[in-house]
Amino acid sequence: MTEARSMWEVMVPTHDNDGQKFPVSHHQEWDKTVQDIAGGQTLLGVVRGRWIDEATGAQYDESMIPVRIACTSEQIDKIGEHTKRHYGQIAVLAYCISNDVRLY
Repeated sequence: MTEARSMWEVMVPTHDNDGQKFPVSHHQEWDKTVQDIAGGQTLLGVVRGRWIDEATGAQYDESMIPVRIACTSEQIDKIGEHTKRHYGQIAVLAYCISNDVRLY
């Protein structure tokens, strides 16, 4: 039996750490990798957020794209690490929004 999938949400940055907007092609490369890992994703509208880096105390105000992905724990770990590298981020937030995912 295969591992059950959960519904995860990953916050994908719209800008790099210098404030430069990522080109659409950069996002499309990320989309392709996520599709290869998990089979697909659902992109939501851009949201604004703020967080504080616990190591430095620096505050970050940024816009992000919430992306929902039905996948296994192993897959979300791969996606999280890929997202961090691909976007050159200090940290990437991913969280489980449901562990009862059904596809009919």
